[in-house]
Amino acid sequence: MVPISYYLILAAILFCVGIAAFLIKRNVITVFMSIELMLNAVNLTFVAFSHRWHQISGQIFVFFVMVVAAAEAAVGLAIIIALFRARQTLNIDQVDLMKN
Repeated sequence: MVPISYYLILAAILFCVGIAAFLIKRNVITVFMSIELMLNAVNLTFVAFSHRWHQISGQIFVFFVMVVAAAEAAVGLAIIIALFRARQTLNIDQVDLMKN
């Protein structure tokens, strides 16, 4: 049996990688993927604690988070496509919607 600390360490590493990518990368799609990575890290902790305490409520909460993340992905990708069509770039530094 794998200890819960391994899952929590993996989730912390995934979350830190997501934060680092969010802060460092300048591409909108990469930033979007890093947010999804952070959501998955949080889901991993919910599932680990749910398994540890033999409660299904954590897994149900993960299901709802995944549904919201899927809706966010659909809307986010639509916004990214509209942004690319309007500005012809996905670089965060070059995209400034308030000036036009």
